[in-house]
Formats: sequence, C-alpha cells, structure tokens
Amino acid sequence: MSDEQPELESYPPSPEFAANANATAALYDEAEADRLAFWAAQANRLHWATPFTEVLDWSGAPFAKWFGDGKLNVAYNCVDRHVEAGNGDRVALHWEGEPVGDARSITYAELKDEVCRAANALTDLGVGKGDRVAIYMPMIPEAVVAMLACARVGALHSVVFAGYSAAALRARIEDAEAKMVITSDGQYRRGAAAPLKPGVDEALSGMGDCPVRNVLVVRRTGIDTPMTEGRDLWWDEVMNTVSNEHTPEAFESEHPLFLLYTSGTTGKPKGVVHTSGGYLTQSAYTHFNVFDLKPETDVYWCTADIGWVTGHTYIVYGPLANGATQVLYEGTPASPDEHRHFQVIDKYKVTIYYTAPTVIRTFMRWGRELVREHDLSSLRLLGSVGEPINPEAWRWYRHVMGKDQTPVVDTWWQTETGAIMISPLPGVTDCKPGSAMRPLPGISAKIVDDDGNELQPAPEFGGEATGYLVLDKPWPSMLRGVWGDPERFKETYWSRFAEQGWYFAGDGARYGSDGEVWVLGRIDDVMNVSGHRISTAEVESALVGHAGVAEAAVVGATDAHTGQAICAFVILKEHAAAQSTEDMVHELRAEVAREISPIAKPREIHVVPELPKTRSGKIMRRLLRDVAEGRELGDTSTLLDPKVFEAIRAAK
Repeated sequence: MSDEQPELESYPPSPEFAANANATAALYDEAEADRLAFWAAQANRLHWATPFTEVLDWSGAPFAKWFGDGKLNVAYNCVDRHVEAGNGDRVALHWEGEPVGDARSITYAELKDEVCRAANALTDLGVGKGDRVAIYMPMIPEAVVAMLACARVGALHSVVFAGYSAAALRARIEDAEAKMVITSDGQYRRGAAAPLKPGVDEALSGMGDCPVRNVLVVRRTGIDTPMTEGRDLWWDEVMNTVSNEHTPEAFESEHPLFLLYTSGTTGKPKGVVHTSGGYLTQSAYTHFNVFDLKPETDVYWCTADIGWVTGHTYIVYGPLANGATQVLYEGTPASPDEHRHFQVIDKYKVTIYYTAPTVIRTFMRWGRELVREHDLSSLRLLGSVGEPINPEAWRWYRHVMGKDQTPVVDTWWQTETGAIMISPLPGVTDCKPGSAMRPLPGISAKIVDDDGNELQPAPEFGGEATGYLVLDKPWPSMLRGVWGDPERFKETYWSRFAEQGWYFAGDGARYGSDGEVWVLGRIDDVMNVSGHRISTAEVESALVGHAGVAEAAVVGATDAHTGQAICAFVILKEHAAAQSTEDMVHELRAEVAREISPIAKPREIHVVPELPKTRSGKIMRRLLRDVAEGRELGDTSTLLDPKVFEAIRAAK
C-alpha cells in the first residue's frame, strides 16, 4: 500500500503476543477510573525507604510535587534491590566497544560493586547531596556507573554529549556550577581513537572563576593525556583506593536527580531539571509496558547516546529499574562496516531494539539484502524514537527487520516530558504506520487550535486541520523547571496556553479518523506556505515514498511571495543516481504535489550525497535551514562529519 492513506492500514498484535503481553486494555480502564491511584500503583513497583502518602500536589502549578512525602534512592532501585532479590548473576550490561572484539559483560552484582566504589570516591572528593557533576563521556560502562554514583550520593549529574565542543561544555559547566567533571582520555569514532580530555581542559581554562575542583579521567583509548596536578585524577587509580561497600541515603521524591541541557546554539542553554521519584516511576512504568519487558529472558538494546534524554531514561534508569539485561554499544552503525548493528543483534540475541527513524532509513538505503545476511530471528519487538517516522520506513522496519511479525512501537516524548507519553501498547494496539497512536494510560494530551479549542478526529483522511499538541494534566516524569531560571520555565512551556494551565509541547499534530494521534514535528517544522500549514515530516514522507529516494530532509526558508518556501535535500538510491538531476527533481516535485497538494511542491530540491547528522543519527535541520537561507552556519560541533556541508554546497 502507498503512503497516500496510511490511516487505512492497521497492524494488530498477534494473538500470541497479546496473550503474553505485560499490558492489557485493562490498564487504560484503571487509569481512567482513578488516575492518581493508577500512578500510586506504578510508583509502588519501586522500593521506597519512606512510603509516600500523597500522590500529587499541583497547588504550585506549573511546579508539581509527585509522591512528595516519600523517600527513595534511585541507584538502590536500579542496582541493589536486584542483587538482594537474588538476581546478582543476571547480566545488566553487555558492553560492545566500537573496535571489534572489545567487549565485556557486567552482572548486577558487579555493577553494584562499581557504583559503590564510585559513590565512595565522589564522597571522598567532597561531592554530595545537591552538588552538580558534569559527565562528558563516550558510551562506555563507566558513564553509566558515574550517573548511578551521582544518584546514589544525591548529586545532580549533567551529562554533556561527548560530541559537543569545549565551548558548549564550558557553558553547561558554568550554568550548573559543576564541582566535578568525569570524562575519558578519548573515544573511538569510525575506527580511530580521538582525544576527549583536551576538550575538558580547554573548557575549564576559559573560565574565570572555575567551580570544578576535580576531573576524573577514565582510560579508554590510551591516548597520551595531559593531567593537571592537584585537579586531575585517573578513574582506575581512585577506584582502587575505595571500598565496594556503600550504604545509600534515601532522598526526598522531589530531590533533583539530573540536569540535561537543551541546545545552546541559539542562546543560553536551558538546564532541564528532573527529580527522583516521579521520574523513576514513569521511566520504569513505560519501559516495562511499552517494550513488554520480560527481564528474565529479554535482551534489550536502545541505540541512543547517554548525552540525550533517551539514553538517560531508556538506557540507564528505566531498564535498570526493571532489572533488564541490555546492550550498551559505543560506536556508530557503520563501524567498521554496515553489518555492525545486525552482527550485534545476532551476537547477543537481542529481543527488543529501539532506534531512530534516521537509522532505519539508513538501513533502507543499504538495502534489505544486507539485512538478510544476518540472523535477526531473536527480535520480538521494535521501537522508534526521536522524530516522527514516515510510513514507508515504519513498514520497512516491520517487514524487513521484524519479518512482518514484530510489533512496532513508535514513541513520542521529549527531554522535558522525561519519559514516553504517546505510544502503542504492543499487546493491545492496532498500529498504523507513522502514528504514535494514543496517550499511554495515565497520560492526558489534546490537540487544540490557536484559541485552545480541541480539534476532533478527522472524518476521513486529511479532513482535519493541524493543531498544537498540549498536555493538559501533570505527569510524574515532567520537568520541574529550568535550572536557576523559573521565569524561563514558565515562559517557555506554560505561557502559550497559560489561561488553560496546559503544557505546550511545541509540536504540531492532528487526529486521524479513529482518534489516533499523528505527530507532525516541531511547530517550527510546520511551514506556513501562503497561509497553508505544511509539515516538513509530511513532505519528507512523500519524497521518500518515491522509489528513487533513499533519504530526505525538508526545511522552510523565507520567501518574499509565500512567506515560507519549501526546500528539500534528498539522497538518491544507487539505481536512480544515473538519472539526470533535472528529470529527478521534476519527478519529485510532481510526487509531492500528487501525495499532498500542489501547494506543497518544494521550491527547491537539492540532490546531495549526504545529510548532516549528529553522531546519534539525528538530521540537523537547523543547519539545513542555514544553507537554504544562505546564512553562515551555526554550531556544527555535534555533527558526525562537519565536512558534509562542502558536498551539500557543491551539489547546490
């Protein structure tokens, strides 16, 4: 079936999957009957040192308190309690380094020992409750240990993506007033060792009154690394001096767990604050039910980086709170070659695989024959995260990687929401390719117009206008503020619909004919062409629907006549590359007109050899907007390959 009417397609769960699923339709009924009692039940899946008696205090809206009089320790919930329950021999992390053969498996008992040592080390170095620690590391086990050790002693971690520049790292350290930085000597990227610690040195040297007392450095690559006496310490040398026994303190449910900064390329970075009890409750609840986790038998793999919220919630806190066995992979999908992800799935018999649409479209470009060279029969559930997935990629994912058997859970959520908000339940939902379907049990969301009036499900495909996606009731893992700037928190997230008291997600969406939610991307990715609102995701989907297109990215550019014009950048499949560019562009403009409307025809279509992507695989549309508008490029420090723009400009 084409992408014209994906609403009419439906993929129900198999009877076998539904019969054994963690979540049934009763979950919706329970949440609907008494939402707060429902969330109390989810919270009680955790260990509370002091049980809570109040579920929600919303009297200080938009500042919430969930389980406010309860106390718990997040690291204890993620590690110790599994060991105490007799599961210490269960593997917590199958770590796969980028260099082939560089791997180790760590049990929950071993992880507990490492976290306790790290917690003792932090304490000995003067880090405790309320302090901030910046973590600037690749995807190695010590990064997870460092995060859990901070949680154990009550310090807030601020994980900074290891691809960020020294300037970006400095801005985050300064804003958080971090007392410590934990990093590594270097990291592996595309088979080569690259230095990382010098970026920390540069960041700290640029500070006038530097708050950082110590830098802990993990030996990862063996690169010669300068160390500042009195400040810098080798991780292994410190860990060898401390005990693996540590008694964790229980902290208030609302004690801050971490800061995670949004991009600072257009201004001062925002330090999103997440707290402990509510965040861990929804992380564990969503991970258990959306991914149908069977901790005794599943091997779970989320391909995100810990520098982003997906890595926090669905690599560290959600899976470990549930006692999962998971894969932690250091490298990129194409290192040393395009077979790597599939080899990892086969090696560890991965059962649950969670990745980004960009990665899926990259696999599509490589071709299904490559996938078929590997045994992926262990897979029983597939997930998508990061941006709206186009229907063709959704189908390919299910048909080729899932052999038309596995459910696909397309998840919508944000750094600010902390955990998944809209998603299928794999044993319950009849899924439609490209739709996140409906809010999870316990979550309330609406799609509204400019005045806050709720839109209704479309009577037929395309029959309803795009609206704003809002969250009209508080949820446990919601952000609790912007670090040090409560007014910015209120202005950024709560001012658009202040009268109604709604959180505005910043995304456009519409209802489908059955009431399902179709997320259309950021509002700034909903282009206004001659008064017509057109989603970049819709145009990209139409372009990728053409047999000759492997990947596409669409942005809006200023236009004197129409307000905004549509600019597209496309990568062609090998068989289509021989066709003349002019003919292909003509075909693609006609395809968009046919699939969406003549109004949606791109003003410009550029055939390019590559798209600018972060190391986690996300397309940097902000930079493509700079290209389309003829502006000087913004910060390119997070790109996998900054040289890609030379090729794009040459293609233009």
